[in-house]
Amino acid sequence: MKSFALVAAGGAAGTLCRYGTLAVLDTDQLFPLATFVVNVAGSFVLGALLATLLVRDHSVPANRLRLLLGTGFLGGFTTYSALAVETDALLRSDHGALGLAYALSTVAAGLLAALAGVATARTVVR
Repeated sequence: MKSFALVAAGGAAGTLCRYGTLAVLDTDQLFPLATFVVNVAGSFVLGALLATLLVRDHSVPANRLRLLLGTGFLGGFTTYSALAVETDALLRSDHGALGLAYALSTVAAGLLAALAGVATARTVVR
């Protein structure tokens, strides 16, 4: 039950942070910049978090932090479901090329951000 509570609390906080970020960055642009930013930023932080916690520390407190921050907070903060909906909307409209570019750039940037997060954490946590 503790694990469930950690994930739920982290998820609620992450979702609220995503909502705030979307409110600040949400503009009337065609490109879904706010979703792109939260997904890439979340990928970087998750890479750094997992490199720090899983590689260095297998203790119960580290596992709880992983659940609270990784699964919970970052799971609520990032939104690949919005990526799918926004991509679909762009593909169904007259913006198919932008939809494809948005989907591919989000996945590529997210992967690179996660790798950068891992590298950064490995450099900092020696």
